[in-house]
Amino acid sequence: MKIIRSLSCLCLIWGLLVCMTGCPQTAHTTQPLGKAYFTYFDTVSNIYSYAGDSQEEFDERTAAAAQILEEYHRLFDIYYEHSGVNNLCTINKNAGGEPMKVDQKLIDFLLYAKELYTLTGGEMNVMMGAVLRPWHDCRTAASSDPANASIPSREVLDEASKHTSIDLLEIDDENDTVRISDPAASIDVGALGKGYATEMAAQALESMGVTSYVLNIGGNIRIIGTKPDGTGWLTGIKDPKNSDSAYIEYLNIADTSCVTSGIYERFFTVDGVRYHHIIDKDTLMPSEFFPSVTVITKHSGLADALSTALFSMSYEEGLKLVNSIGGVEVLWVTESGEKLMTDGFKLLVTEKQ
Repeated sequence: MKIIRSLSCLCLIWGLLVCMTGCPQTAHTTQPLGKAYFTYFDTVSNIYSYAGDSQEEFDERTAAAAQILEEYHRLFDIYYEHSGVNNLCTINKNAGGEPMKVDQKLIDFLLYAKELYTLTGGEMNVMMGAVLRPWHDCRTAASSDPANASIPSREVLDEASKHTSIDLLEIDDENDTVRISDPAASIDVGALGKGYATEMAAQALESMGVTSYVLNIGGNIRIIGTKPDGTGWLTGIKDPKNSDSAYIEYLNIADTSCVTSGIYERFFTVDGVRYHHIIDKDTLMPSEFFPSVTVITKHSGLADALSTALFSMSYEEGLKLVNSIGGVEVLWVTESGEKLMTDGFKLLVTEKQ
């Protein structure tokens, strides 16, 4: 439901903005500069600078970051094709056909997606498109006609699940081609695409020598460096059961990414039951492990992928995975409201300033 999703993202952005602008500035900094974009990944994107750069410098740097976001938005679009590029929509339409020449950036992304599939034991699978499509269609139909909302039938889901093997995605890195071997299979990168694009934009800014910047791409937060005084930023974690309420935790973070997956982001209701958008690969239904998972790690793509993967894993399984990776901190919020944290996450928790 696009309206609900947009409002949720705006709440996240406003909450972060309040936290950041409410923090004291050092004597050698100016007021933060900010710019918003409304066309990438069906969400609102904001880039902020606390570096004291000039308006001209800020405009040049944000233009470079925005160009990258736009490029990945076009490449990752599964609903529309774009002139002059073979994107994921084009690849999905060609499923079962011959290998298709694509941009090297898309090759690199899909190879990374396969690595994350292995890392997460298949919980982060970009080949779940056949299963996610009927859920998306039902969510879209419910937004226009709530009285007749329905969920996909078990028969539809079971049939779709036969077309989700990661091996159906064939990547030829040498010749820059991609092929989906099964005509009923399709790619969906909702669990990874936005975070990966955010990371690519951040890395481009870092290569320009940028520091004290914050990217908030639809709630995916990527921080470059620290404030000019060497401290971090205050940001809040929403209550998944009441996203309009106060934050359940405040964090002080710097030079990292913070991504939360929650039941409040995208959902629809059928016969009084709420169905959110994160689908468990084992049940083919919305995951029931946690209402919220927050991941903090440097790479925004990894944070995005893990926030979804951990959502459909038990706490014990998820903790084992996190410990095996290293450099990843997590907050799991349980159905009862209990907050389970990695040791490193506890160190980031702070009081509201």
